[in-house]
Amino acid sequence: MSLRQFEYALAVAEEGSVTAAAERLRVAQPSVSQQIRGLERELGVSLFTRTPTGLVPTTVGRAFLREAQAAVSAARRARATARAGAEDLVGEIAVAVQMGFGTRQLPEALATLRRRYPRLEVTVFEEPSSAELERLCRRGEVGLALMAACERTPADAHRLGEEEFVVVLAPGHPQLAADRVELSALAGEPWVRFDRDSALDGVLLEALGDSDPAPATAARVSQTATAVRWAAHGLGATLVTSSAVPAGHEHLVRPVFPAVSQPVIAVLRPDTGPAEAALLHLLGRQTWSEAAPAATSAPATSAPALSVAS
Repeated sequence: MSLRQFEYALAVAEEGSVTAAAERLRVAQPSVSQQIRGLERELGVSLFTRTPTGLVPTTVGRAFLREAQAAVSAARRARATARAGAEDLVGEIAVAVQMGFGTRQLPEALATLRRRYPRLEVTVFEEPSSAELERLCRRGEVGLALMAACERTPADAHRLGEEEFVVVLAPGHPQLAADRVELSALAGEPWVRFDRDSALDGVLLEALGDSDPAPATAARVSQTATAVRWAAHGLGATLVTSSAVPAGHEHLVRPVFPAVSQPVIAVLRPDTGPAEAALLHLLGRQTWSEAAPAATSAPATSAPALSVAS
């Protein structure tokens, strides 16, 4: 038996089909089928059974796959330890990030990491929803996940700081005269919103609350930069993290009243190596917003515009 066979079997179990597993592994389908058949012959058991919804592990297959996962994880740790001992990190690091969070901080941390370890290749998955992030983590496809804290935040999560949310308005909007925009003053106005299952859309609905329980939707987009640009063209207001505002749009940005912020956390996979640990350390050294103070009075007007880092 080989680690490759273990990895192929794990991929088939997670994907539910040989075809999908081959696509994920970026190998030919016959190669996956051949490795699984060879593994079953050597073990003398059937690892999978075919159902109307796809391939599922047999009872003995589930027991085998638990041990296979442990072996693959141990091999990854051994490789990472050896590379770290050689004072050079090589290979690939996979990171998942919740859209809109760490937009400035993550690239800066990754750039520092790559300068230190130029042979390290980085893959980043940007996902809008917590559910998709959890799926990637559960399948072991990422070593580090960067996301907003939520009720399902694991106990071993690393808190990095806060992301403050700001509103982006069209040029000439009367609320740009204020240093902070009272969200209730935007009731009834159209919004450039995000996908329904995204964390960002949830933040907007919670922030508007009773002042606008069913906000008008001008458009729904999948990227924060798109939302900002469309708001700048007058399609409607949008609410994004301050770090996600592209350069050149700072004059259209205002913090909101009451202040809106979200804690940002990083979650490491249990079997991650020194590359992920180094990235976590660098993320912790980035500048994150402090928790926004509770609002106690109405916002003032005729103050200078807020400058937002791109």
